[in-house]
Amino acid sequence: MPANHAADDAGYWADQMAAVSARRDVECFMHIYDHYAPRLQRYLLGLNVPAAQAEELVQESLLRLWRRSAQFDAARASLATWLFRIARNLYIDSVRGEPHWLPIQDGLEQLDLECTDSTTSSTEAFTDQAGLSRAIDELPAPQARLIRMSYYEAKSHSEIAHELSMPLGSVKSNLRRAFAKLQAGLRPSR
Repeated sequence: MPANHAADDAGYWADQMAAVSARRDVECFMHIYDHYAPRLQRYLLGLNVPAAQAEELVQESLLRLWRRSAQFDAARASLATWLFRIARNLYIDSVRGEPHWLPIQDGLEQLDLECTDSTTSSTEAFTDQAGLSRAIDELPAPQARLIRMSYYEAKSHSEIAHELSMPLGSVKSNLRRAFAKLQAGLRPSR
């Protein structure tokens, strides 16, 4: 398939991943690498990651793709979604120890962990998810939309800014305010 058409074809990328998973096909991996490495780099730079760190995170993301290729499921997500989520999670892991890490984002990550904890019953998990959905619904509509785009759709701040025709700084500041309201709404009453 010509490279310009491959970018839009989730089936093509799923086939490339199947070859990587089944046969450890280096050529297919290199197609994925050549296509996605620059996109991951731009995504991370859009999150204001320093260039050297972004390059390391891209390498680590693609290495993780190689190592965990058998975990990819095209029925659950496209390769792009899966790979960008890997990069995002690696970035979050890299900044957790830094002093500027927002406690709000840490709280959201903890909420994600609590919702998927194996000791949590399905009823508790449903209640937690329902509570989170309710809290998001109580936000002003523009902030709720930004939260959904960022976390449920796993879109970068740059992608959101482009899609909504908003300045990148406005997206970031509105997300920060939305997270603060969301965190305040999710705190247990004392």
